[in-house]
Amino acid sequence: MGDIVRTEQVSLHGHRLSYRTAGDDGPTVLLLHGLASSSASWEQTLRRLGADHRVIAPDMLGHGASEKPPGDYSLGAFASLVRDLLVALDIDSATVVGHSLGGGVAMQFLYQYPQFVQRLVLVDSGGLGKDVSIALRAVSLPGAEYVLPLVLNPRTRRLGSALRRSVGRVLSLLPLRIGPAMTEVASALSSLTERDARAAFVHTARSVVDIGGQRVSGTDRFYLAARTPLLVVWGARDAVIPVTHAYAAHEAVAGSQLAVFERSGHFPQCDEPDRFAATLREFITATTGSSHAHEAWRQALLANSGPL
Repeated sequence: MGDIVRTEQVSLHGHRLSYRTAGDDGPTVLLLHGLASSSASWEQTLRRLGADHRVIAPDMLGHGASEKPPGDYSLGAFASLVRDLLVALDIDSATVVGHSLGGGVAMQFLYQYPQFVQRLVLVDSGGLGKDVSIALRAVSLPGAEYVLPLVLNPRTRRLGSALRRSVGRVLSLLPLRIGPAMTEVASALSSLTERDARAAFVHTARSVVDIGGQRVSGTDRFYLAARTPLLVVWGARDAVIPVTHAYAAHEAVAGSQLAVFERSGHFPQCDEPDRFAATLREFITATTGSSHAHEAWRQALLANSGPL
């Protein structure tokens, strides 16, 4: 059945990459998760789209159940990894959906390998402005890699698990609900109790953030994506990356679509899964996937570049 989510693995350059997948027929959708997250953040989207789409959600190297080797954790390296995954799975092109850091990876992927991208969907995406939470900025500070193990380690994970069980029992007696986005945050923090995951997290964060905020932006190359249908989805209550980035991106790209989820935070796909899946499905149905011609891309680049 299309709504059954399977976990599979593939070897890329000798490294194990885990991915979730649902559905075998229909348009292909590639889901890219955020920093310290995993394909688990797309579980509800996979279940809802799998009935009439082929959906792939990898755990990027350094995240989730994939290997966490020493190496390059830049956006360019992730984009190359995404290309290699699609080739390994014999996928020619897909609608590419990126959340948070995954949005930055998606934009980099479109820039490096436009022929693989039919449509681009940016969800509370990085790479659209400098603003980002102070917690992520702090990771870029010298010595952060030595502080994190003191806060996040196997011992604190055991204590945290015991505390969550105790708090959970108390909350179960009260008319309160722990939101799915909070569950994703807890899962991300739990993953960082492992040394290799922490190292990958620090390297990845520092590749895109410094103390001043986000230091990588894809907005200067939006013109190269003029023929690619673009949907921007954002949680109005996002405390990690402000919704103002969504409005600015929508205004900058003619013909783009914008959906702001008023009741969502940084994880709209978790906070409002039905609406998110419906929005994504409608966008795919209503738009024609781009077919990038090299000459058109070349002419666009030449029109915006040249000798000084």
